Amino acid sequence: MEGVKLSFPVDTPPLSVIVALSLSASPVAIDSSAATTTVPTFVFSDGRKLSGTSVLLRYVGRSANKLPNFYGSNAFDSSQIDEWVDYATVFSSGSEFENACNRVDKHLETRTFLVGHSLSIADVGIWSTLAGSGQRWESLRRSTKYRSLVRWFNSILEEYSEILNKVAATYTAKKGSGKPVAAPKSKDQQQALKSDAQEKGGKPEVDLPGAEIGKVKLRFAPEPSGYLHIGHAKAALLNKYFAERYQGEVIVRFDDTNPAKESTEFVDNLVKDIGTLGIKYEKITYTSDYFPELMAMAEKLMREGKAYVDDTPREEMQKERMDGIDSKCRNHSVEENLKLWQEMIKGSERGLQCCVRGKLNMQDPNKAMRDPVYYRCNPMPHHRIGDKYKIYPTYDFACPFVDSLEGITHALRSSEYHDRNAQYYKVLEDMGMRRVELYEFSRLNLVYTLLSKRKLLWFVQQGLVTGWDDPRFPTVQGIVRRGLKIEALIQFILEQGASKNLNLMEWDKLWSINKKIIDPVCPRHTAVVEERRVLLTLTDGPDEPFVRLIPKHKKFEGAGEKATTFTKSIWIEEADASAISVDEEVTLMDWGNAIVKEITKDEEGRVTALSGVLNLQGSVKTTKLKLTWLPNIDELVKLTLTEFDYLITKKKLEEDDDVANVVNPYTRKETSALGDANMRNLKRGDVIQLERKGYFRCDVPFAKSSSPIVLFSIPDGRQHQPLSA
Repeated sequence: MEGVKLSFPVDTPPLSVIVALSLSASPVAIDSSAATTTVPTFVFSDGRKLSGTSVLLRYVGRSANKLPNFYGSNAFDSSQIDEWVDYATVFSSGSEFENACNRVDKHLETRTFLVGHSLSIADVGIWSTLAGSGQRWESLRRSTKYRSLVRWFNSILEEYSEILNKVAATYTAKKGSGKPVAAPKSKDQQQALKSDAQEKGGKPEVDLPGAEIGKVKLRFAPEPSGYLHIGHAKAALLNKYFAERYQGEVIVRFDDTNPAKESTEFVDNLVKDIGTLGIKYEKITYTSDYFPELMAMAEKLMREGKAYVDDTPREEMQKERMDGIDSKCRNHSVEENLKLWQEMIKGSERGLQCCVRGKLNMQDPNKAMRDPVYYRCNPMPHHRIGDKYKIYPTYDFACPFVDSLEGITHALRSSEYHDRNAQYYKVLEDMGMRRVELYEFSRLNLVYTLLSKRKLLWFVQQGLVTGWDDPRFPTVQGIVRRGLKIEALIQFILEQGASKNLNLMEWDKLWSINKKIIDPVCPRHTAVVEERRVLLTLTDGPDEPFVRLIPKHKKFEGAGEKATTFTKSIWIEEADASAISVDEEVTLMDWGNAIVKEITKDEEGRVTALSGVLNLQGSVKTTKLKLTWLPNIDELVKLTLTEFDYLITKKKLEEDDDVANVVNPYTRKETSALGDANMRNLKRGDVIQLERKGYFRCDVPFAKSSSPIVLFSIPDGRQHQPLSA
């Protein structure tokens, strides 16, 4: 950045840019004497210019060589950084300041930095905005309201105190604020701050038994028999949380021991979903990587009399386990067991009749200890290794073995496995392998929601949904397609912590968190339901249409502007037209007031046309009706507004419930509408608010005039209302 000069108005220094330049030791000359400069500007030696605080901050982030990952280590991190850089402007809106503080505070509850694991321009942007906001921030900083935010702010100030205090002393006074308060520096003060952060402001931290900083190794081990759903997401995010807290690592292991259910499609999409959750893992492994070692261990246990081959029919075996009756095969000789084991390996007709069981305790009150099955014979090809094997280990046998072999220190499991914990430890003991600590957390249960992959697969196979990413599905891909921000999901799950209490959760809480994230930044657009829409003619309206640029979000400049066309005749919805009386004054949003003079109705009493005059001097405070409207022009776009409902009608589905008996017959409703022409620029995944209708995610963007843009309605946390046909 040699030969670059930063110019800015003397009374509004771009603090974030100056901080970024100082931290990165960028050789930029700073000049605040240019009275003609209205926005911060980089002037290059060849005369080229870049302007705008966000633009300059990103440029510094890309150019800084002395700070690794200042603009992220990958495209995903860089995109998240962009979001936070844009979001920094929200703090400048007085009414949104505390909402913005609350959002960043929640985000930082389990993080050291806003994005990734090192300082980035995202941190610089938000930190500088707070540092430059004067007494408003300082008063909050001295309170206990935003503990995580204050902890983050102070830690950055302490780490870079010399640079930041110098910049603050030089430039924040020019914005009418004082020098930032010095951060606590003693270990006692830092410990007090950490303890304080665990009090009323958030969930108390939960400890892993026997965990040591830097020595924790965890695994997230999904079975590749479906897509990742919200229940798996809880397990994945708790592994991420503990790994970060203890400066440890997470590996992803696919528990691929059942070829009948598994496929490469599921593996690929699980990897994709894990990435979507922002989980950084050391490596990916597969239980099938260890099949030779697992077979050798099974044989070792048979030779030691700790396992045996059993050919008891399955139903009879289940009854014996329930009644605590020893199998007739339990005392087979080692030679007989190994002979039948070879038949299983070959996948012969005799081998198919057999399984390998652990010799634990058939009279144990805990039925999980009653000689669990270790191996089954199954000639079905495996999705990774084909037909190499005819036998496959069970979860109960493979999981403890591979956990120990891979050096896992703590295995997180949901509390539904509680009765099998003793079995897990006993299997490791019989194998003679290193102990792995189990840590339980409560399974995430949500009302009217299927989390059984078997039952979710049934919906896919029956054609009741469009696929595993259907927006009615609780899969990560489904809820993201519905419009949920991953940040909201993470916050929702971490707010519950690693509790072991079983709760049936409402979706409303999750969507309410989501609303707080999207509302401050999502653009506003307008739509009018197409059916029976009514034309309002303004007799003194503009003879020629004119266009005015207005903000897409009145409180968030980063949302940009939209072109709004003003015409003599405009469309409004039938429901609004029916609520208007003759000579009533109404407000046309983003235009002004109008007085309706004439109302035309058809034989059935429905309003078909309105006529009125503008009264732009009228007060919006005096009108009862605030109407959304669209100009009567050809550039309007077709929309399909899609609403969804729960897939099942039973609040809590039990394991033995027949899902076919609780299928909700009406779970999708489509409404045709017209939208403002600016929506032609929407991309798939964009989240918007339709004024007076709610939040929507773009699923199918504009392609041609005859094809509608498809928008999915995003719940906002208010009480759920079932769809009606």
